[in-house]
Amino acid sequence: MNELLSAYPPAPERLPSPVTDNHTHLDHVRGEGEGVFPDESTVAELIERAKSVNVHRMVQIGCDLAAARWTVQAVDRHEELLGGVALHPTEATKHHEAGTFESAWQEIEELAGHERVRVVGETGLDHYWVDDAKGRLAQEESFRRHIDLAKRTGKVLQIHDRDAHDDVIRILNDEKAPEKTVFHCFSGDEPMARYCVEQGWYLSFAGTVTFKNAHASRAALAAVPPEFVLIETDAPYLTPVPFRGKPNASYLIPHSLRVVADVTQRDVAQVCAQLEATTQAVYGAW
Repeated sequence: MNELLSAYPPAPERLPSPVTDNHTHLDHVRGEGEGVFPDESTVAELIERAKSVNVHRMVQIGCDLAAARWTVQAVDRHEELLGGVALHPTEATKHHEAGTFESAWQEIEELAGHERVRVVGETGLDHYWVDDAKGRLAQEESFRRHIDLAKRTGKVLQIHDRDAHDDVIRILNDEKAPEKTVFHCFSGDEPMARYCVEQGWYLSFAGTVTFKNAHASRAALAAVPPEFVLIETDAPYLTPVPFRGKPNASYLIPHSLRVVADVTQRDVAQVCAQLEATTQAVYGAW
């Protein structure tokens, strides 16, 4: 067995039909900091584990410069992957502080032109890690540029929204959000979920939906039409119950998906079919 993956949980029961992990970070598997990437055998094994439980495709998100470069290489090597590139909100703040934002942004624009990069993201606002006015202003400027890039290129916009719901929505409305906008790891409440769907925005639910205290997330999920719901891992983070504390991976999606089925009072096969139809509508053919 791959030594790096020996700490990962066992595989769950196979899903009845294929689904796609809408947001994962294969570049973070080693967990040793920016620019430290897993070897090809590790990536290949994680993809195969996912396929073994019928999670047949993944959207790989690279949200710093090194990860964005790696993502473009990964989607060329693995047909199961599509990519997303961006400067994460906290990365945008760092680049502004260092005076390197313009050069970093130019490279993100270039990488976003790759045919198998279908996503601009994750981008948005993070008020949890950045609480000073200057840093938040830098994030807003970056967010607006990412929105514009997604619109100009026809890519999907994936939103990072941490403790910043009102400001994220304000900026999306200011800039007129792209036709295909996805709230990655949706963390809002039921009224926010209903508002997002009214705008035509998609909500992606992660392993957090399985957490004991995630009542607001489950209420939001139950309140919106199934055709606006996507599923993700945000791996290697947000590992679903019963394996919190262990690293997450795309092959663990069945745990979250079965909670989605319970919350929405549908059977697992119905949920799988609808998720895959929505994935196709959002991202197009793989």
